[in-house]
Amino acid sequence: MGYLLPAEYMQYGLTAETADEWVTMASSLMEAYCRRPTLMVAQYVERMRLTRGAQTVRLSYRPLAAAAGANSALVGVRVRYAQPRRGEMPDAFREQVAWAFGLPGSWSTIDATSVDVNQTAAELTFPVNFLGLDYNEVEVTYTSGLATVTDAVKVACAQIVKNAQATPAMNVKSSKLDTVQMQYFSGSLIDPQVQMLLRPYVAERLG
Repeated sequence: MGYLLPAEYMQYGLTAETADEWVTMASSLMEAYCRRPTLMVAQYVERMRLTRGAQTVRLSYRPLAAAAGANSALVGVRVRYAQPRRGEMPDAFREQVAWAFGLPGSWSTIDATSVDVNQTAAELTFPVNFLGLDYNEVEVTYTSGLATVTDAVKVACAQIVKNAQATPAMNVKSSKLDTVQMQYFSGSLIDPQVQMLLRPYVAERLG
């Protein structure tokens, strides 16, 4: 999708004659840079290991946002006490108890309201299970993104278009605009100003 409407082109420093394909390609570059399919609200599923002694994880996609008609960004939460890695379970007795109850490898769905959510940092803190053991793997289904396009995203989109139009090698008037061409020049099109504007939406831990 394009993050600027034609009626907004002049408001954000573009000419009224700007071809829509420039905005579409700039929007695609923004999504690629942020490593997400869209900056708008979408659903994601992440499976993560918990560090021993810490029941907190940070989700990759921010900002968290409730889906339409929902009260929370968390759609579903599954947890398990997987087979511990070396050094994670120094207490052999507790390990034997866990295995006896069949916990290792077994996924359990927990009430999402029992998970403490830090909206600003997109951090989740999980409760311990009924044996007093910490879970060490979680699978979280959640929603993240923008309900409405912010001014920062619109400014970033317009700036990428202006950077492209100011790049002589792209020959705005005569050459055909395509994805390969835009990707080739992405390093200069997504300048430090654009990077700063998009920083809150860049996915983490994804390569």
